[in-house]
Amino acid sequence: MRVALFATCVNDAVRPRTARAVVELLERLGVTVDFPAAQTCCGQPQYNTGYRREAEPLVRRTAAAFAGYDHVVTPSGSCAAMVREAYPRIGARAQAEGRGTELADAAASLAPRMLELTEFLVDVLGVVDVGAYFPHTVTYHPSCHGLRMLGLGDRPRRLLAAVKGMDLVELPGAEECCGFGGTFAVKNPDVSAAMGADKVRNALGTGAEVLCGADNSCLLHLDGTLRRRGAPMQAVHLAEILAATEAAPYRPPAPRRAHTAPTAVASVTAATAGAGGRAE
Repeated sequence: MRVALFATCVNDAVRPRTARAVVELLERLGVTVDFPAAQTCCGQPQYNTGYRREAEPLVRRTAAAFAGYDHVVTPSGSCAAMVREAYPRIGARAQAEGRGTELADAAASLAPRMLELTEFLVDVLGVVDVGAYFPHTVTYHPSCHGLRMLGLGDRPRRLLAAVKGMDLVELPGAEECCGFGGTFAVKNPDVSAAMGADKVRNALGTGAEVLCGADNSCLLHLDGTLRRRGAPMQAVHLAEILAATEAAPYRPPAPRRAHTAPTAVASVTAATAGAGGRAE
């Protein structure tokens, strides 16, 4: 089974530790993970802002970067949904406009192989207990793309419930949007901030130490709200929790400096190469 990691732009730019956590987790479960260095943005910002034609080259590039893999795993419901839901629509529209089947063929090739991390763990590997250890109180926010477009259901919660040492508590209004929504937060900043404040208020009301999610775009939005309030709660990606063990426990990140933070391209390549994987 050939498996590739799709790190995504957000993780590449500001949360490379999440991409590294996916590699560590999957290799602990016996999966060899490749990191095709040709991967870039999936085109979601362009597409969601109405620039469909500008997204088309990224459909081609993404499909080419991940050609030949049985599964492509990403720690992002929004990017997985872009490939699975939007790519076929982009291809169908181009074909309807008389521009051939190239985009439709690219979408048809990649979309069925693109899986969000929890789908791959539960549906492909057939595991729920991944041997994780995280002795903290956690509440889980299900992001909109994973919840509504991918239909992840209870997969993330099942994985979290099996983590040793964790106290998983319910988040009131869990299925309500956090307000990020990619370009929505740029176009409607006041509404976005208000929705984020509601989500954070509910999260803090649980008494949890950690707000967990499976999409770092949403977590960055909520983390910013937490920081502005001076709240001690941490926003942590599910992959980082699942990668933690008693032998290698989770450690919060040091204060980040933008000009020194490694990118996922560098850090994941190092991780796969050092663990016997193949970095392309």
